[in-house]
Amino acid sequence: MKSTANTAGAASRSRSRRSSLTKAVFSRFDLYLMLLIPIVWYLVFHYGPLYGLQIAFKNFSPAKGILGSKWVGLDHFERFVESYYFWRLLWNTLSINLFSLIFAFPVPIFLALLVNEIRNKAFSKIVQNVTYIPHFISVVVMVGMLTLFLSPQGGPISAAIRAFGGTPVRFLDIAAWFKPIFIGSNIWQNMGWQSIIYIAALSGVNPQLYEAAKMDGANRLQRIWHVSLPGILPVIVILLILDVGHFMNIGFEKILLMQNNLNMEASDVISTFVYSAGILKGEYSYTAAIGLFNSIVNLALLLLVNRFARKKAETSLW
Repeated sequence: MKSTANTAGAASRSRSRRSSLTKAVFSRFDLYLMLLIPIVWYLVFHYGPLYGLQIAFKNFSPAKGILGSKWVGLDHFERFVESYYFWRLLWNTLSINLFSLIFAFPVPIFLALLVNEIRNKAFSKIVQNVTYIPHFISVVVMVGMLTLFLSPQGGPISAAIRAFGGTPVRFLDIAAWFKPIFIGSNIWQNMGWQSIIYIAALSGVNPQLYEAAKMDGANRLQRIWHVSLPGILPVIVILLILDVGHFMNIGFEKILLMQNNLNMEASDVISTFVYSAGILKGEYSYTAAIGLFNSIVNLALLLLVNRFARKKAETSLW
């Protein structure tokens, strides 16, 4: 009897919640209608293409279509893992992202802390504008600038090397220089833009905390360490998780433009290989399998880092 009463009560509460939700939707239906555009966009352009993932397990033929193509299972995955270039592609992809995470991720944080400590508002705005501008330079222009600056004939870097009695170096043709140039130019181009969210987070830190720390005798560096950084730590953790979530993805346009036969050993990554093999050579099923492998690794890293952050920093995406 008691069990029946509990069941009836749970059903009643469930109906009440559905009723209140329905009333809320109808009372602000105009706002919910605005959600239709992003929902449809995600369904059509993000979830719709998932149907085509099955070609990673088939020998896809455009003439036969997706359903008519022969099923081959995990053959394409085995071919990729057993290929002679697998470890080179994997290492280049991982190392570029790992070094970017180590050296590039902290730079916008330091820049935001620096801007936040500038008391002259006019000078602060100048610093922000100067550091923002490179973000709006197109990839093609950026690579063109690198080519001109690092040119052994007439480039300013080579001119400086000659001035000190050295021999100019063909930086873009040496594999060992590819990653430092790629990561360094990314830092210069994106640090200002990426610092915006940290600057916004710092503006939300309670000013009374700075005053209390100052009253306790904390100097400027100590206030940054004990007030500013803890204040933006949740934002740092969230952005770190998001960065790790696309750890295996690299903007291949810039790499492709900087790539040549001499630096291929360091510049050949999974994304450029997928472009050359899938788009240029038409190996659609093979490169679809490689792309799926890439996405699975990204998902695994995202879940692991999110779980670790939730346990250690008590901040996570979910």
